[in-house]
Amino acid sequence: MYTTYIMRRTQIYITDEQAQVLERRSRASGKTISDLIRAAIDDAHRPRRALSRADRVRVARETAGAWREFSESGRRYVERLRGTRRLARLQRID
Repeated sequence: MYTTYIMRRTQIYITDEQAQVLERRSRASGKTISDLIRAAIDDAHRPRRALSRADRVRVARETAGAWREFSESGRRYVERLRGTRRLARLQRID
């Protein structure tokens, strides 16, 4: 019937700017500020669950071919961004 949660009460100090951000997010999402803080802590500090094989396959299928729209290879793209031919020097490729 009811789910029991065991919570620990704590007090933190945040800046006015952080409080304003939390208040805006709270109003926009309909979640309490406490919920937002708990979610942020979980996102930042809770160990990530390893993806199952089925999840890894799903992600691979969803992202397969994502580079197709680009005219250059990934290697050339990275070299263009860095502009230093760093990969070529590291791999001794010209």
